[in-house]
Amino acid sequence: MNKTVLEGAKVLETSIANPSNASWRDFLALTKMGIVMSNMITAFAGMFLAAYYMDIQLISVLHLVIFGLLGSALVMAGGCSLNNYIDRDIDHLMERTNERPTVNGKIPEKQVLIFGLVLSALGILFLLAASLNAALLGFAGLIFYVVIYTMWTKRTTSLNTIVGSVSGAVPPLIGWAAIDAGLSPVAWVLFLIMFIWQPPHFLALAMRRCEEYRKAGIPMLPVVSGFAVTKRQMVLYVAALIPISLLLSPTFGTVYTVIASILGVGWLALGIAGFAMKDDMKWARLMFVYSLNYLTIIFILMVVLHIV
Repeated sequence: MNKTVLEGAKVLETSIANPSNASWRDFLALTKMGIVMSNMITAFAGMFLAAYYMDIQLISVLHLVIFGLLGSALVMAGGCSLNNYIDRDIDHLMERTNERPTVNGKIPEKQVLIFGLVLSALGILFLLAASLNAALLGFAGLIFYVVIYTMWTKRTTSLNTIVGSVSGAVPPLIGWAAIDAGLSPVAWVLFLIMFIWQPPHFLALAMRRCEEYRKAGIPMLPVVSGFAVTKRQMVLYVAALIPISLLLSPTFGTVYTVIASILGVGWLALGIAGFAMKDDMKWARLMFVYSLNYLTIIFILMVVLHIV
């Protein structure tokens, strides 16, 4: 395994150092750093909370923090790169993806594949240095995202968003497992929050890009069932997210309960308002932006409340 990774790393180094038209920014674009960074927030929250409830100072296990965060980032970056490789036949059909290096030819297909595989393998190795459970969770998330989602359900069923939500919900579990392989109930609530948060987030994007998905032949819910059904589904997920997020109230306290409730009810109110709004695109954009703010605020809140 180590020998294979090292050989792949040498090929990768050569590929990056001597590409025909590619720059380091092109390789960075393959990793979808926006997605990686947002997921790193949830992975760190899992780490921090695990250390808190295990009564461990993070500074005393700094090596686990480094292995866990670096491993998580590399696995996610590798998965995103492999996603680019697999979707290279349809990305040119969508405006938001038609400038990817796999579409404009800046990076040859073989280099993209090697890049994704090496990043993924290195990520799993770093996670393994933290804990076996962290590595297993990282591998499971990678398989769900690359194989079950990208290679299978994305192109075959409108349930693809649900399947993709599994991999997107794994980062806080990975972070927790890097510190505490036991995974307490709190860790699984973090997973559930992430899992339920993703459908309304990505369905809002799917509404905004509906015609692009239709052109690419991707059966997103707005494409196969229309906006009315999609809106109802999004509101149901947001409504379900409120009680799930409050499962942490007995442990996290009053301030968390109040803020999480306000955030959830505010999102639900915006969702219900969508049934009366005539501009579906404006509503979808508002829902998308709100979802990003919701996730960032609630996970940062979890950490801050355990510092003060």
